[in-house]
Amino acid sequence: MSAAPLVGYSSSGSEDEDEAEAAAGALARPGAGGCRRSQSPLPSQRLPVPDSVLHMFLDTEGEPEDDQEKHGGRVRTFPHERGNWATHVYVPYETREDFLDLLDMLLAHAQTCVPRLVRMEAFHVSLSQSVVLRHHWIVPFVQALKDRLASFQRTFVGLEVTSGHPQFLDLVSEVDRVMEEFDLTTFYQDPSFHVSLAWCVGDARLQLEGRCLRELQNIVDEFEDPEMVLRAHAEQVRCKSGNKFFSMPLK
Repeated sequence: MSAAPLVGYSSSGSEDEDEAEAAAGALARPGAGGCRRSQSPLPSQRLPVPDSVLHMFLDTEGEPEDDQEKHGGRVRTFPHERGNWATHVYVPYETREDFLDLLDMLLAHAQTCVPRLVRMEAFHVSLSQSVVLRHHWIVPFVQALKDRLASFQRTFVGLEVTSGHPQFLDLVSEVDRVMEEFDLTTFYQDPSFHVSLAWCVGDARLQLEGRCLRELQNIVDEFEDPEMVLRAHAEQVRCKSGNKFFSMPLK
């Protein structure tokens, strides 16, 4: 029996989508000085505004402007609107050196099947879909998550979760309750929890399924002590909303 089944899947959008905008105010100064009653007033003049003044009025709700080139061509799943913050709840997967060694072996082989595969920059197990929060909802949303998750214990995860599945379902149940409170989309029915290792633009399942996936599974199975390499403590749940991060420790 393999320690951690590998799976290939497609996604309609990015879990770590970032949204935002920055707005600057411009100041105009009318012509200074007075004029005598018998004289025509001097025409007002628009003076250049120093950069230091312009940057004093950046929108406090803004984030960096969205640029697909910075995200490998990924397209957001919902249109950008001022004040909308893409939000995602997940359990971070902290990597070790031997895990990264295994990942290098897997990615090198997977790229022979799908050359455009790119290694993930960070690893996690999702507990929610990506949803949209208004800026003024972020604090009460995170507080509701903290209240719901305060009593949960830690567990273990692999590439595809083979132990601790019931505990992850319990976590999702509590996250879903918070989503419902804010009238947001809940998680998938009967979810399969996993840690994403690499991604690419487009649907590459046909190239990965079958022989390629079996060969990747063999690499995992033959790696020294794969169960220990792929095991990790889930010590916290995180919520990413736009460019803000919130952490909820698991007892």
